[in-house]
Order: sequence, then structure tokens, then C-alpha cells
Amino acid sequence: MKKITFLLAAMLFLNMVKTNAQDAKMECTKKYNLFLGDFKSKKYDEAYVNWIKLMDECKDLSVNIYKYGSTLAEDIRKDPALAKRVYEQRLQYFPNDNPAKVHSDYATYLADNKLASEAEVFAILEKGYNINPSKMGVKNLYLYFQGVTDRNKDTNPQKVFDTYDDVMESISKKLDIYAAKLKKLSVDTIANKKLIHAYSRNSRALGQVEGGLDHIISEIATCERLVPLYEREFEANKSNAVWLKRAVSRMFNKGCQKDPLYQKLVRAYAEASPSPEAYAFLANVLEDNGDSSGANEMREKSFNLETDPLKKAKYKLKFAHAAKDRGQFSKARSLAREALNFNPNFGRAYLFIASLYASSVNNCGGNEFEKRMVYVAALNKARRAAAVDPSISSTAGKYIRNYTANSPNQSVIFTAGATPGGKFKIKCWIGETVTIPKK
Repeated sequence: MKKITFLLAAMLFLNMVKTNAQDAKMECTKKYNLFLGDFKSKKYDEAYVNWIKLMDECKDLSVNIYKYGSTLAEDIRKDPALAKRVYEQRLQYFPNDNPAKVHSDYATYLADNKLASEAEVFAILEKGYNINPSKMGVKNLYLYFQGVTDRNKDTNPQKVFDTYDDVMESISKKLDIYAAKLKKLSVDTIANKKLIHAYSRNSRALGQVEGGLDHIISEIATCERLVPLYEREFEANKSNAVWLKRAVSRMFNKGCQKDPLYQKLVRAYAEASPSPEAYAFLANVLEDNGDSSGANEMREKSFNLETDPLKKAKYKLKFAHAAKDRGQFSKARSLAREALNFNPNFGRAYLFIASLYASSVNNCGGNEFEKRMVYVAALNKARRAAAVDPSISSTAGKYIRNYTANSPNQSVIFTAGATPGGKFKIKCWIGETVTIPKK
């Protein structure tokens, strides 16, 4: 009898607990619906009353408690302590809901409101980065990389390089996605215009991060530092395609091709990863060794293996850079133009042609006026780059300011007996006809 009584009591207790839980959940749902309705109606004072109860009593009901609640805490109440609580509870109760972005936003809020030390902010950024760097804010990618550099440039430069490569690869993928989308869109509809504006804005922001990262890495990624580092690490990584690709790319971009190690890395990369990119690098090595026939064959192999037109454009530009390094400026321009055939919005190809022109000023001009008109040709290409490729607008702007400053002023034009607004054909290999500036 006692046993039966105990079982009945236990069942009653469990039913009571279950009923209380159901009642509590119903009450939470009721408060949540009231909160949501008031918030969307912009009745923020009324919304706050139910929201704070949700924060206290219904913490795992919906992630919207935190998505909308952050606005109440940050923008309406302007309460840093409350905003901090929103981020912390969201990460605790909804750890899998876009966590990289939440960490990134949290770090931004703490830094902007001076609620945490630089080290604490960096630790939060590192968590977000380790989850998914592509979901982090553009500014925070830069801040995170700066933090990694400051902490490791003297003791562990390889970590700096690896982080740089990871971030740049992520940015490059995003830029390629935006470039492909922009290539398909016309300005025929209002919807398309909005998409073009959004993709262009995002591309510009990512391009600025690229430039910032390049500026940081350029201070430590010198040939003097890269060569001994890669020599030391080569044996352990001679079959590691990812490591080899990054090492080859960095030495190429820093102009370290004349060091014997570069050829060693390229050949190992081509063996470890018989890919279009590896063959493109190997073609340059063969050319530098006097094997023009083998180089051309390798370029064709590289190019034909690739199917993505955006990547084909990048390979053509790499070939153009190699031609420039050998002093073949006319060939380099032809290759850059071929790159533009595959991607008409490839701003870097236009900037490359602009730089070719600017470096030929003394060879293509017999007097001050003629030399300065070469800068006009370069300026035209830089302006075109900025117009077609928002991702490099910041970089193109520097070129434009430089070339504008070096274009002929009215005094130089008058002395040369030229007519403002008239046409002028540039000599030597450039051979372009440009308009003489009016002002």
C-alpha cells in the first residue's frame, strides 16, 4: 500500500512539474509575441517590459530575443552593460546561430564603447575567425590580422603569413562571387541597380581590406626574410601543395624570382599539384631559363585546363607581369588586354597597363610635354579601372591622383604649341592617341 501511495505521489508530482513547465512556456510565448508586436510597431518602451522578462525567464525561447534585443539595448536604451549581456546570453543559449558574425559584432561593440581591453577584444575576434572568417565584419578582419602580426611578426612570422593567406583567399572568393554577379547584371531595372550598388559597395570594402592587409604584410614579407624561412621549412613541406602554393605566390608577388629557391619551390609545386596555377608559375621559370618553347607550351597547358573565365583572366595577367619583368612591355600589354577579354571588369589589368605606360615615360617622350602626355594615357587606364572594378577603387584613386599631378598643365601645353582638347599620339610602343587636357 505504501508503495502504491508513493508511486501515485510521484506521478502527481511529475504531472505538476510538467504542467508548470507547460504553463511557463505558454507564458513565455505570450510575452514573446507581445514583445515582437510592440518592437515591430516601434513601441519600444512597451517592448522593453516584456523583453527584459524574456531575458530573465525565457532565455532559450528564440534567438530573436537577442537579435531584436540588441537594438533595444544599444540604440534605444544605450545601456552598455545590458548590451554586453545580450551578446553573452546569445552566445550561451544560441551558440550555433551565426556565431562568427556574433563574435565579430560583439568585439566591435566592446571596442567602440571601451568596455574591454585590446587583448580581450582580440580574443573574441580570434574566436570568430577560428569559426568562419568569411562571416566576420570587413573592419574586424583587418583588426584581427593586425593583432596576429603584432603578436607574431618577430617570433612566428609563418603564422602571420598563414593568417594572411587564409584571409586573402576568403576575400578573393568573395570578390570573385561579386565580380561574377556584376558581370551578369545590366542597369535595365531598378532591382538590378540596387544589386549593383550593393555588390559594388561590398567589393569596395573588401578591396580596402586587401590593401590594408598588403600594407601590413609588406613590412615583414621581404625577400630577406622569406628566403631563409622557406629554405628552413622546405624539406618538411616539399609535398604540401597548399604550403608550396602560398610560398611561390608570396615570393612571386614580392619579386624574389631571381633567388634559386624560387625555381625549386615552383618545380615542387608543379609536381605536388599538377594544376593550372602551378603550370602558370612553371611557365615563367622555363622562360627565365631560356626555354621559350617549353614556357609557351606550359602556358597553353595552364590556360586550357582552366574553365573559369575569371581565373583565366588572372592567369593572363600573371603572364603579363612575367613579360614586364623581362622588359617585354608591348607583349605584357597584349596579355593584359587578353585578360580583359575574359573579364571586362578586371580593374587590375587596367592598372597594370597604366603602370606600364607610367614606367615608359622617359622612353616614349622626347620633351616635357610628350612625357607628361604619357601620364595622360596612364591616367585614362587608371580611371577605367576605377569605373569597372569597385574592389580596387581605393588603389585606383592613388594612381589617378599621381597621374593627374604629372599630366601637362596649361603652361607646358602652351610652351609646346599644343591645343587644349586636341588629339596627341604617343610615340614608341604605346602608340595611343589621347586628348590633351583642357585645364
